Amino acid sequence: MKKIEGIRGLLLDLDGVLYVGDTVIEGAHNAISAIRQHGYKLRFITNTSTRSLASLQKKLAGLGFDIPKSEIISAPQAALLYLKSKGRPVCHLLLAEDVKQDFTRFQQSDEKADAVVIGDIGEAWNYAILNRAFRLLFSGAELIAMHKNRFWQTESGLQMDIGGFVVALEYASGKQAKIMGKPSIDFFQMALQDMGLPASQVAIVGDDIESDIGGGQQAGLMGILVKTGKYRESFVKASKIQPDLVIDSIADLPKVLGLSE
Repeated sequence: MKKIEGIRGLLLDLDGVLYVGDTVIEGAHNAISAIRQHGYKLRFITNTSTRSLASLQKKLAGLGFDIPKSEIISAPQAALLYLKSKGRPVCHLLLAEDVKQDFTRFQQSDEKADAVVIGDIGEAWNYAILNRAFRLLFSGAELIAMHKNRFWQTESGLQMDIGGFVVALEYASGKQAKIMGKPSIDFFQMALQDMGLPASQVAIVGDDIESDIGGGQQAGLMGILVKTGKYRESFVKASKIQPDLVIDSIADLPKVLGLSE
């Protein structure tokens, strides 16, 4: 198996790389432990927009991962930083109730807003919700999306993600969404800054050829694609993006880093 050199830090996607739903990917615990023991800097990144930072850490702990909040970088956290940079914008939040807990510092309104913030609200999507957001955007609000993923992997199969709703609002309002999570270069640069490492010394490990690998490579990172989660060979063949390395799962990561034979 090909080994890689010069890497000192890793950005590890969560859902699809460490686990799918509530099922841990085989070998994930041992892989993370081995990598930590060799001094690599780790950040765990996710576009997941249904959980607050506290809930995300709790889920990880429940799956047996000892990961501090300081190592978790989520799309909602990136959105919080962006909104704070804008001062005190009035927000219309299309977010799961748990995630809204992280946004309580901002005034919220359904009538007049500076920003429409979109995350995953599951089966709550309907025409009335979309039309309310459209009217706010048409009246001047900025469109902020946690991500623009097309689909994601669940324990019961692939499921449509929020990207379709974001595109619909872009088309109707004539506005381009500000994307907070992967594949936004800003998201990856924020992670690099937090790690204190240059892009040339960091690899992204993910199951999404576009958001993970494509986004990471655009930011100058090495892209390592795993064949778990939403990975489908047909998607990879149809994509113009070429991973730097493809491995069966995160269990193979220590080996390609030269940590085990």
